[in-house]
Amino acid sequence: MAVLVVLALVIFGDRLPQVAGQAGRMLRQVRQMANSARNDLQEGLGPEFKDFDIADLNPKTFVRKHLLEDDDDYRPAANGKIFDDEPSFATAAGELDRDERPPFDNEAT
Repeated sequence: MAVLVVLALVIFGDRLPQVAGQAGRMLRQVRQMANSARNDLQEGLGPEFKDFDIADLNPKTFVRKHLLEDDDDYRPAANGKIFDDEPSFATAAGELDRDERPPFDNEAT
């Protein structure tokens, strides 16, 4: 750090306070533009994305959130189906055994 300070003094000399002030103003303007863009994006997405966080788009965050965390909400139904609309392989005589083939209709194909 000391080397950088000495180097800055040598390069900028008496103008160092002015350059530091300009750098601070530029950083403030960049932050304001980023906040404005984020707010415009959230307003444009609508109310259904009110909890949307732009940081979730970071690939590391996305992978950590969706692949590495345990999903506590996942619970298969008591009948073994994951979804209620999952097709059931039941025939008129009842459910099929594991090795039993379903009926086939040549005229239906």
